[in-house]
Amino acid sequence: MKIGYTTMNTPADIAPRVLGPMLEDAGFDSIWIGEHSHIPVSRATPYPTGGDMPWQYTTMMDPFISLTQIGEHTTHLLLGLGVALPLEHDILALAKTAATLDVLSNGRLQFGVGVGWNQEELANHSSVKWSMRYRALAECVGALRSLWVDDESEFHGEYFNFDKVWSRPKPMQNPHPPIWFGAGGKLGSQHTIAWADGWMPLDVTLGDVTKRVNKFRQLSADAGRHDIPISMVAFGDPTLDTLLMYRDLGIERVIVGSGRDGWEDPSGVPAFIDRYAEMRDQLL
Repeated sequence: MKIGYTTMNTPADIAPRVLGPMLEDAGFDSIWIGEHSHIPVSRATPYPTGGDMPWQYTTMMDPFISLTQIGEHTTHLLLGLGVALPLEHDILALAKTAATLDVLSNGRLQFGVGVGWNQEELANHSSVKWSMRYRALAECVGALRSLWVDDESEFHGEYFNFDKVWSRPKPMQNPHPPIWFGAGGKLGSQHTIAWADGWMPLDVTLGDVTKRVNKFRQLSADAGRHDIPISMVAFGDPTLDTLLMYRDLGIERVIVGSGRDGWEDPSGVPAFIDRYAEMRDQLL
């Protein structure tokens, strides 16, 4: 089983050009960076896990730029969006930005996507109704695939609509970077099976992880998709026994760093990375 790492990617964190080589040297296979273009000051949406929203959400840097810098200072570390919020982007600009990153990194982009948790944030960007965000994201992914794959790309849907265009460069990966859906629960499973290349849930949203993973595998098999890979985002400081359980469930990758103990202090990152690097050989 592979190990990835996720960071809040703020100016207070270890600089991307330093963090990337640190992870690569420690044997991690990937880094995953999420995004929030902004956080509305006045909002009704509660923080998903309860309590006050961590201040880091207000200072997150642009993930595409940070991943580009990491790519410049590493050779094989995979560069993951974990997750991007495509509904908050212009579709044509997003397709080019992602394709450019894949080209410049020699085909290392992993395109994780999500619908977000902040209703007011989406409303600042788009007229898509909050209740329709899953449907709109599915359509968005279809439009991105056309822009990445088709020589003369076009798409005609309810939320995205354009006549034939040339959208170049194309991504280096064929046919395009893997698209991971970062959502748990029933809707997350359904949409992953319908249009994603991989599933990337957070373990705290799944309850009984074994039950949810087995259910997902049954649903995907029923739909004729027997090979959907799973990257599990592990919240907190998972033990070796937890990681071994994930490995035995056939999970391809575990992503650590989310909500780690002392996560507000970047000085603890090197020791955290070393701890999980030591477990890597036992997870093979």
